[in-house]
Amino acid sequence: MKYFLLVCVCLITFQFHAQELHFQQEDTIKNLPPVVITYKIQSPERMPEIKDNILFSGKKNEVLKLSNINGNFITNNSRETFSRIPGVSIWENEGSGIQINIGLRGLSPNRSWELNTRQNGYDISSDVFGYPEAYYNPPLEAVQSIELIRGGASLQFGPQFGGMLNYILKRETKKEFSFETQNSVGSYGLMSSYNAIGGNSNKFSYYIYNHSRSADGWRKNSEYNIRNSHAFVEYRFDENTKINAEYTNMDYKMKQPGGLTDGQFMQNSQQSLRDRNWFGTPWNLFSIQFDTKINDYFTSNTKIFGLIGQRNSVGFIATPNIIDEINLATNDYSNRRVDRDFYRNFGIENRNVFSYNLGKTSHNLAFGTRIYKASTKRKQDGKGTTGNDFDLYINGSYPRDLDFVTENLAIFAENQFRLNEKLSVTPGLRLENINSIGQGLFGIIDANNIALPQKNLIRNKALFGIGMEYKIAKTNIYANITQAYRPVLFSDLTPSAVTDVIDPNIKDASGYNADIGFRGSVNNYLNFDFSLFYLNYNNRIGGVRQYTNNDPNQGTYLFRTNLGETVNKGIESFFNLNITSMLEIEKKYGNVDFFATMSFIDSRYTNYKVYSSSGIPPNATITTTDLSGNRVENAPRYIHNFGLSWGKKNISTTLQCRISGKIFTDANNTTAPSTNGVTGLLDGYKVFDLSAEYKFFQYYNIRAGINNIFNEKYATRRSSGYPGPGILPGESTTFYISIGAKI
Repeated sequence: MKYFLLVCVCLITFQFHAQELHFQQEDTIKNLPPVVITYKIQSPERMPEIKDNILFSGKKNEVLKLSNINGNFITNNSRETFSRIPGVSIWENEGSGIQINIGLRGLSPNRSWELNTRQNGYDISSDVFGYPEAYYNPPLEAVQSIELIRGGASLQFGPQFGGMLNYILKRETKKEFSFETQNSVGSYGLMSSYNAIGGNSNKFSYYIYNHSRSADGWRKNSEYNIRNSHAFVEYRFDENTKINAEYTNMDYKMKQPGGLTDGQFMQNSQQSLRDRNWFGTPWNLFSIQFDTKINDYFTSNTKIFGLIGQRNSVGFIATPNIIDEINLATNDYSNRRVDRDFYRNFGIENRNVFSYNLGKTSHNLAFGTRIYKASTKRKQDGKGTTGNDFDLYINGSYPRDLDFVTENLAIFAENQFRLNEKLSVTPGLRLENINSIGQGLFGIIDANNIALPQKNLIRNKALFGIGMEYKIAKTNIYANITQAYRPVLFSDLTPSAVTDVIDPNIKDASGYNADIGFRGSVNNYLNFDFSLFYLNYNNRIGGVRQYTNNDPNQGTYLFRTNLGETVNKGIESFFNLNITSMLEIEKKYGNVDFFATMSFIDSRYTNYKVYSSSGIPPNATITTTDLSGNRVENAPRYIHNFGLSWGKKNISTTLQCRISGKIFTDANNTTAPSTNGVTGLLDGYKVFDLSAEYKFFQYYNIRAGINNIFNEKYATRRSSGYPGPGILPGESTTFYISIGAKI
C-alpha cells in the first residue's frame, strides 16, 4: 500500500504538468524548450564579507549549497553532506538520520553539542547553555544551504568551541506558485515523501512543506517513523523593510537497538539484544523576524524565537553483556526506566551593521544584543512498565525531579577596519551575563526524599578576538584568534550519586580558537582552502576522588570540579579541481571534478588528572593518574574525503570515499575492549558512497544511490548510556531511489 501511494503521488504530479501543457498553444507544445542543466559549482562556497548583518571577514567559513551536491539527503547522510568540509567527525548511531551528530577539530560529535546549532539564524538545541544537544535538525530535502563558521563565530553567536552551524531552509522567491515533491524508497523498508508549496506575489511570499519518513532499519529493532512540518510567510512593506514568521513541528518515534560488545559486533553487527527501548522528541520551533534598511549606511535585523519540546525515552539500558530476559520469579520482564525532559525557551536577538567612511576607505561595524531564557524540567529514573511498546507510564513518582533555568544577556560588537582595498582587520568583543539555576528532588533513599537545594551559578564573561584578511586577486589570506567558552551543563550541576559533591566555584570551560589560512579560486577551475588551526580547551570538568572528611576510615566521595585542559591542533585542507575545464574539453566530455578534504588532528590532554580509589576503609587508598599526553577520546588523527563528480547536460553523479583514523573512546586511552563494549580502541574505516541524479522534461528528476558500496564493517562510536551502551555499528550496504518534480 505504501509503495502504491508513492506511485500515485508521482503520477499526480505528471498529470498536473500535462494539464498545464494542454492549455498552452499547440506550437509551444511541439517546440518544448530543451532541458538545460547548468554546471553545478562544487561546494563549499565562501560567505561574503557581510551578509544578514553578520561580519564574515577574516573568519574560516563554508557554505554548502545542497542543490550543487549529489548525496543521500533522504536519510540525512552526514558522510556525504559534509564531505567537502575538512575536519568534520561523525557519529552514526543508526541509519535514520533523525539526529545529525557532527564535531569539528577533534571535538565530540554528540548531537552536535560543541556547535551553536541554528535554523534560519535562530537556536534549535535544547538549551544553548545548560543542555546544548540538538535533538532536532531539519530534513535535508528541505534545506537550501548549510552555513558553518569555525571558532571565530563565538563573538557574534556565543558558545560553543566548535563554531556556528546554520541550516537555511528552502524558499520560493520567483514564481507565484510552485509545487515540489520528492518520493523515495530504499533498503530495509525505507519510505520517504517530501512535499512543498510556495509562492511569491507582490508583497507576500510563503513556503509550506511536510516531510514523512519511515523504515524498518538495517539492524533489528531499529524501526522509526518521523514527520517534519514547516510553514513560512513573509510580508514586504517596501524594498527595504520586511517581516516574516515561521513555525516548525517535528514528531517521531524511534526504536533503539542498543549497543553490542566487541564479540557480538564481530559475530553479527546487524543483531540487536534490545527490543523494548524507545526514543522520541516532539519539537516545536517558532520565530518572527523583522528586517529593515534604514538608509544606505544602516541595516537591522531582529528575531523573536522560541522552542517548546520534549525528550522522552523508555527502555532497559544495561550494558550489552547483561541479557534483558524474563524473571522466573515474576514471569515477566524487568521494569524499564523512563526519562523525560520538557523544554521551554524564548529569546530576542538584534543584529545591526553600520557602514561608515573614515579616510579613503569604508568600514563596517556589526553590533547587537541578545536576551534569552530557557527552562528545563527533568524527570528521571521512573519505574516504567514491563512491556515492549513506546509507553511512558510509570509506577509512582519520579525519584529525580529537577528544574533548571538559564537566563542570559549578551552584547557584542565587531568592527571591520579596511586599511586599504586589500587589507582589513576586524577586532571584536562579546560580554555575557549568565545565570544558571537548579533545584528540585535529587533522589529517594529508603522512602526519604533527597532534595537538591537551589544552586545559582552567576557569571559575567568577556570574550575578545581579532581577525585579518588580505585579498590577492580571487584569493585571500585570512587569520583569526578568538576566545571561546563552554557553559557549565546541567549534568555538571547535578551529582550522579547522592554522595557526590559539586564544587561551588565550578567554572565554565574556556579557551580560544586560532586559524591562519589561504583560500580562493583560480581561473574558475580550482577552488581551495588550506589552513592551520590551534584550539585550547581549558577548565574541563571531571571528578576528583577524595576522602570523606579527609578520613580514610570513612571511605571516599567524588568531587566534581575543573580539572585540566586539552589542546587540539592540526591542518585542514580542501580543493576541488574541474579537470575538463582546466583542459578546456568540458563541452565535449562534460564537467569532471576531483575534490579532496584532508585533515590531520593532534588532540591531546596537556594537564588532566584522574582519581580512583581501591580497598575498604580503613585501608582505602586514592590513586592519582596524570593523563598529560593522552589523546582526547573520539578524536581521530586524520579524516579524509576524496570524491569524483561528473556532470553533463541533465545527468550528474558523484563517487566518494571517506577515510577516518582510529579513535580512543575514553580519556585513559584504553586499547583492549571492555567486556561490556563501553571502552576500547575503535579501528579506522574506509567507506565508499555513490549518488546520481537525472533530470528530464525540465521539471522532473530521478535520484539514486548506494551507501557503503563495499559493505565495510565499521563503527564510529561507543556509548556509555543512551542510545544504548556498547558499540553502535555503522550501516552496511544500502540503496535508495527517488522520483521528484518541481513545477
